[in-house]
Amino acid sequence: MKILITGGAGCLGSNLIEHWLPKGHEIFVIDNFATGKREVVPNVKGLTVVEGSVADAKFVNQCFEKFKPEVVIHSAAAYKDPENWVEDATTNVIGSAIVARAAKANDVARLINFQTALCYGRPQILPIPVTHPTAPFTSYGITKTAGEQFMLLSGVPTLSLRIANVTGPRLAIGPIPTFYKRLKAEQNCFCSDTSRDFLDMSDFLSFMDIAIQSGAPTGVYNVSSGEAHSIKEIFDLVADYLGLPKQDVPIVAVEADDVPVVVLDPSETFKSFGWKSKISFADTINKQLAWYDQFGISDVFSHLKSSELTK
Repeated sequence: MKILITGGAGCLGSNLIEHWLPKGHEIFVIDNFATGKREVVPNVKGLTVVEGSVADAKFVNQCFEKFKPEVVIHSAAAYKDPENWVEDATTNVIGSAIVARAAKANDVARLINFQTALCYGRPQILPIPVTHPTAPFTSYGITKTAGEQFMLLSGVPTLSLRIANVTGPRLAIGPIPTFYKRLKAEQNCFCSDTSRDFLDMSDFLSFMDIAIQSGAPTGVYNVSSGEAHSIKEIFDLVADYLGLPKQDVPIVAVEADDVPVVVLDPSETFKSFGWKSKISFADTINKQLAWYDQFGISDVFSHLKSSELTK
């Protein structure tokens, strides 16, 4: 299968590449390397990487016309500066519209969009059903939600995924790597009084194997464990993994621009795809910590080795 991935040098994109290349898929990556790392998409058989912005219509159209993808994974997103509304709008709204139009013009069979759970805003019900109204209040959430609408408007069979916090290789942000680094360095920690759902990368990849298949459902779906776990639970698991005694840690009140609990209801996903997460919360965290033991807190390590893919 010929798969084009925008933002392919990011955490999710690069893990998909490592998962799919050995299966014989041909992959084309578009990335501007604003947040993704070139080192995780090396020159290997079956992988083409080009540098550029999804907001550049001429560039995007040339890539589509050259590669002629069967499936497009739209993972590119701007999010690193919450005050840079223009950058977020340029990439997340205009870029999404351009990718959607290019997919339509080049007869792409399936378009898969990665959406943020921030699209739901402050939830009225937990766990959040996929039918919950969208009410984003951050630049990232607002622009990603607008971009999602263009994807769904494209006329291409589109699957838009509201995704939980996926853990796996190269995860370098968030509470798990933060606690791991600070506790190993004997530094103080604090926990925000928030809860989130966490999904192991292997569960995410198993879903994506289904999602790219011809005839798989389209529309909007949550991809998550469906379980909420507090940041304090993560702290305790990391401390236990490192062999440290139980300890008190300050619990910090939720900031005004944050959401206390975000947990997505994946029941409709199970009904339509027959998929549900299999890795428990504790195993999810411990697998991530074991990866840090082997590779450290790094977002540039790649499992891709040309010798293994060209045998």
